[in-house]
Amino acid sequence: MGDINSYRDLKVWQLAMDIAEGCYTLTRDFPRSEVYGMSSQIQRASVSIAANIAEGYGRESTGSFVNFLRVSQGSTKELETHLLLCERVGFGDSDTLASLLSRCDELGKMLRAYIRSIQRSAEDD
Repeated sequence: MGDINSYRDLKVWQLAMDIAEGCYTLTRDFPRSEVYGMSSQIQRASVSIAANIAEGYGRESTGSFVNFLRVSQGSTKELETHLLLCERVGFGDSDTLASLLSRCDELGKMLRAYIRSIQRSAEDD
């Protein structure tokens, strides 16, 4: 495993950024009436995931970092809910939505595993 010198080296942050990029691409074709509705909600939730990972890493406290990772988990579930609603109302390409939902699921699992790993490591210190 490579060295972690920055939050940008974290796989969870990298995947979160990929998801946010995909969400911005997805919402580009939403109806103009959704600029301040679903588009905005999806963009904000997706950005929140990566931003909270970065902010938690920058706190340099294990407890704070874990709390921010948990906030990222919550934002991931929020984003999944928005994407599922998009499927229901017919916004966005179904293949793109399926891909984003799959990546959100993967990210949620990675975040849970990472939190457990950090907690175990803190217990060993």
